[in-house]
Amino acid sequence: MNREKITKKENKDREIGRRMAGRIYEGKRVLIVGMGKSGAAAMKAFASAGAEIAVFDSKDMEWNDRELFERVGEIGAVPYFNGKVPPHEGWDYIVKSPGVPPTLPFIAAAVECGAVLMGDLDPAYQFAPEGAVFIAITGTNGKTTTTTLVGEIYKNAGAVSVVTGNIGTPVIESAVKAAYGTIFVTEVSSFQLEDSREFSPKVAALLNLTPDHLDRHGTMESYGAAKARVFAAQGAGDYIVYNADDELVCGLVKSAPSKAFPFSRTKELETGAFVKDGMIVLADSEAVVKKYKGVGSCETTALAAVGELRIPGAHNVENALAAAAIAYCGGISPKVIASTLKCFKGVEHRMEHVATIDGVRFVNDSKGTNPDASTKAIEASDAGILLIAGGYDKQSDFRPFVRGFGGKVKHLLLMGATAERFKSEAEQEGFTDVTLCEDMGACVRLGFELAERGDTVLLSPASASWDMYSCFEERGEHFKEIVEGLRR
Repeated sequence: MNREKITKKENKDREIGRRMAGRIYEGKRVLIVGMGKSGAAAMKAFASAGAEIAVFDSKDMEWNDRELFERVGEIGAVPYFNGKVPPHEGWDYIVKSPGVPPTLPFIAAAVECGAVLMGDLDPAYQFAPEGAVFIAITGTNGKTTTTTLVGEIYKNAGAVSVVTGNIGTPVIESAVKAAYGTIFVTEVSSFQLEDSREFSPKVAALLNLTPDHLDRHGTMESYGAAKARVFAAQGAGDYIVYNADDELVCGLVKSAPSKAFPFSRTKELETGAFVKDGMIVLADSEAVVKKYKGVGSCETTALAAVGELRIPGAHNVENALAAAAIAYCGGISPKVIASTLKCFKGVEHRMEHVATIDGVRFVNDSKGTNPDASTKAIEASDAGILLIAGGYDKQSDFRPFVRGFGGKVKHLLLMGATAERFKSEAEQEGFTDVTLCEDMGACVRLGFELAERGDTVLLSPASASWDMYSCFEERGEHFKEIVEGLRR
């Protein structure tokens, strides 16, 4: 894979940093907080670096995950499980899983006592092999589709690459296992970025910014500040790909130290990725991207017709534009980008057609974890929607979402912690075809009962899954299982 050359000093600094990563933690006291996938991977990485490890989780880990509990013993980590709270003094580093809020009292007290608070991005960046390159993709919506598409582009280009981060495999686990020169196509969340200080991707992307996770961040300003950390540690030779149609995003990237490469679905750009005459186009008239061996900057190159994309909806046009811009800034030829755009079929749990039964379509959009994402799902669907929604309460305002139904939603079937408030806010907007359901099974069965031929039962919850499921993937799988049961 041919990439833009970085300066000798940059290269030397990065290589020294990676060689030293395993040494700087030797003998240090490290507390891993949160023993999900990310925490378990961090425990192994820091133990291999010779750190003295302790681990904390609020769950009864001994009984909930016997294998992990035994691994803690093998490593020699001190466990703080089953209600035990670790002391706040004596730690050199606190390594926090993304889902753990930084406001836990003992974490705040430990930082007051001098502990360095870290997430999983900074240590992953440190533990990655020499020659590694990180591509980081964030935004409120579209992260998973864009990250997966970029990963496919790199795979089709023959690059040594891995898709990692918030999309599946913890980034620190990928970093420890990777070979020299691996390209990490990384989906990163605001929860990860808020703890990031050193993480410096070669290409960063900020797709969009709409209200989400306000239960965690409190305000849009705080949420935006967390997202902006994706480019905060970049250098002048790096790239920031951003949505030129999003005013909040445009305001944030003004402070980026890296080279800007925008994308737009609504207007033509002198430099960037955009739509012109129904075609997805790359333009680099300002030679923002320096020439690559065998690639070269393009002044204007048409990649694919919007109608050739196999992923539906205007939001997926934006995802395709973003992926094209990211890959181009990362050194992939327009030819490979174009061929991949035309073949990509999308990702599981995002507008995934599950079945058509008696003329009724069932679509799994469990990845719609906030109102903006679910609005895009409705926009991409035909009228006649039986919408299954509701779940964990992130303090989202559902009223603008309901106003965006546009006559397409026939009935709203609600479940989970947000159901009562969701129903109230829908009725305030004059939408009264609402039923509160006990669980997913009740929602699916009632949706099928109310649907007519040509209608769609759409799972797009506009809420997170954590009140009823461990993740949106589990929620989507349960929906598909119930739908398959309707065939019998």
